[in-house]
Amino acid sequence: MTTYRIGEAAELLGVSVDTLRRWVDAGRLPAGRDDHGHREIGGADLAGFARSLADEPDPGSRRSSARNRLRGIVTAITRDAVMAQVDIQAGPFRVVSLMSREALDEMALEVGSTAVAVIKSTTVVVERGDI
Repeated sequence: MTTYRIGEAAELLGVSVDTLRRWVDAGRLPAGRDDHGHREIGGADLAGFARSLADEPDPGSRRSSARNRLRGIVTAITRDAVMAQVDIQAGPFRVVSLMSREALDEMALEVGSTAVAVIKSTTVVVERGDI
């Protein structure tokens, strides 16, 4: 069975180690101890917990068929008269969006703003993570 150390699990969930430890201490996420006394989390438990986090309602969300929502911070904006490129850092992931300049202006986004990247795609490439 695959297991993860606290730091690995925190990185996969995009949270701090302290946050993950608080969840374990509060009983929200089961964890055991390895032979050296370090906490470890079973892969199936971590996957189930990650799914439960995705199911928690986002107070600012709208009803949508898009299931991939990554909250992050705007790190860069490039704009011209018609189009704009917005870079969002969501945990360890950089998401780049191309949109109309009008849409950018309506949202009043700027570097440092929080934003949610809502991703809807007909093609998703999956790569094995342990190679």
